[in-house]
Amino acid sequence: MNETAQAEAKPFSRKEMAARAAADIPEGWYVNLGIGIPTLIADYVPLEREVVFHSENGVLGMGPAPAPDAVDPWLINAGKQYVTLRPGGSYCHHADSFAMIRGGHLDLCVLGAFQVADNGDIANWATSENDTAPAVGGAMDLAAGAKRLWVLMEHTTKDGTPKLVQKCSYPLTALGAVKRIYTNLAVIDVTPRGFEVREMAPGLDFEALQARTEARLFRAAA
Repeated sequence: MNETAQAEAKPFSRKEMAARAAADIPEGWYVNLGIGIPTLIADYVPLEREVVFHSENGVLGMGPAPAPDAVDPWLINAGKQYVTLRPGGSYCHHADSFAMIRGGHLDLCVLGAFQVADNGDIANWATSENDTAPAVGGAMDLAAGAKRLWVLMEHTTKDGTPKLVQKCSYPLTALGAVKRIYTNLAVIDVTPRGFEVREMAPGLDFEALQARTEARLFRAAA
């Protein structure tokens, strides 16, 4: 892609990424949102649509983030962010919340990631032996227990290193679990042949996207 085309490319903002993922969640699904960008998804599901958001600290039926003057300091998600509760929402014990996860009762989990491999492997809890993260945490249970796993993340690191790779170099969270990826540059499905590009950011062409991706990309069938 030439410099003019690069200048015209407009990556999705984090809010646009969250809204795009929210649009794909079917009515009636039970969904866990991971810490980071995925938590924004709850802000973009209209109240008239029934999508039941789950948080592993024991909240079922979360709504969008509260207005600054309507914060309930006792109502937070697993990332310690203030949330709201939709009509019919409830609280439960931490152990019961993980029983929902491990019992396969969640239709979808959306996580952030450091790397995703083209076979669906995900690495999202540590980058090196020097990390301070004590353990994988709930992400491992969610990646293994939810019926499907999507990832919402930036396409590259801040220095331009690709995060969609042939093989993860960071410690794995789960093997072959990821089904779809939403980045600031594209929407990509993980398929038996690898990464299939379904949608790209405005002004971005396929070759430019491939240049920012380590693994080989394929065009999705029309």
